[in-house]
Amino acid sequence: MAEETQQTTARLEARLPNEVHALLKRAAEIEGRTLTDFVVSAAREAACRTIEGMEIIRLSVQDQQQIAEALLNPPEPTPALKKAFQQRRELLGLG
Repeated sequence: MAEETQQTTARLEARLPNEVHALLKRAAEIEGRTLTDFVVSAAREAACRTIEGMEIIRLSVQDQQQIAEALLNPPEPTPALKKAFQQRRELLGLG
């Protein structure tokens, strides 16, 4: 017996100016899609772009070079950092 997969959905209602509704409906018809499919797809793409814009860090070439330089040639640890590592070793019983 094959398992049936149920897709959960949520409802979204919006009040649109008539001209916006007509525009969306026309675009959906041009793509051969339902209005709901068109709107959901467009909203999903816009949401992904917005989230991606917040999650991706974009660096200039100069910033990238500075990070690479710091990784390849890190500065000597400061006395405070050396002390912190020593305390960590003692706390974890590493010597």
